[in-house]
Amino acid sequence: MSTLTGSIQKLRYEDYAKIPEDGQRHEIIDGVHFVNPSPSTQHQHVSKRLQYQLYTKIELAGLGVLYNAPIDVQLSEFDIVQPDLVIVLNENIRRITPTKIKVAPHLVVEILSPSTSGNDRTLKKVLYERSGVWEYWIVDPFEQQVEQWVLRDGKYILATRSDVIQLTFVSGIDVDFETVW
Repeated sequence: MSTLTGSIQKLRYEDYAKIPEDGQRHEIIDGVHFVNPSPSTQHQHVSKRLQYQLYTKIELAGLGVLYNAPIDVQLSEFDIVQPDLVIVLNENIRRITPTKIKVAPHLVVEILSPSTSGNDRTLKKVLYERSGVWEYWIVDPFEQQVEQWVLRDGKYILATRSDVIQLTFVSGIDVDFETVW
């Protein structure tokens, strides 16, 4: 389960950067520190297969870049997360620094783990929505389901829960989850 280790004062990126490496995933959401254990082998299996499809269809096609965790995404002064997968298209590539991504990605993928499921479905969904992340996918490797949330007029709408997902921010690209599971 995610561990909340917050203090009265909201934490910033400078505070986040001082957290020692301990093999766990640290994130700050609305200034509050969260710690998560390493993901399961099933989680990593799904991540690897999904990453392969997105890499070949986005990065090798020259449309943008794909990153996998751990990668810092700073969405505001008080929000630093490490999504499982992140896509930034070429139009925003200049907002990627040597240490972090400083722009709302076009796609954020969170692959559920028992310890992160609650935060991924609530806190992070709200954060990604308000930060302007174009698409947010919640992937459940145990139930073999994916939810594609798409930003429309500043609010997420559930676009699909199917096994083939069409990207909405790039035309003509889909991901076949039958090969991911």
